[in-house]
Amino acid sequence: MANKRTQRDYFNDIIAMAEANGRTDLADFARGRIEALDKKSANKKPTKTQEANEVLKDTIAEVLADNGGKMTVTQIIASGKFDALTTPQKISALLKQMIEADRVVKTVEKKTSYFSTVVEAE
Repeated sequence: MANKRTQRDYFNDIIAMAEANGRTDLADFARGRIEALDKKSANKKPTKTQEANEVLKDTIAEVLADNGGKMTVTQIIASGKFDALTTPQKISALLKQMIEADRVVKTVEKKTSYFSTVVEAE
């Protein structure tokens, strides 16, 4: 599937075509719309769910650090620091985000995924 074009892409195309045809009014309009998009994206605050997930990520990092070794998702949940509603799927999704942020390392041994904290070099 090709990359999805965004509104910003279309407005940049409009600017290029308008300037090529001497239509500064259209180019100015498109620039104004791009500024509005920038302003809208700058004002985004994290949702309540995102804030709650950050707390869960900190708890996951704490559990991994306390145990000092490799842990599976099941072992992380069994640590007792999560409520009964926290599912393995939720923990797995948060671990994936933590891996992308270089907070956690994933290793696979005999088809079992283990997670551990990233050791920072001094």
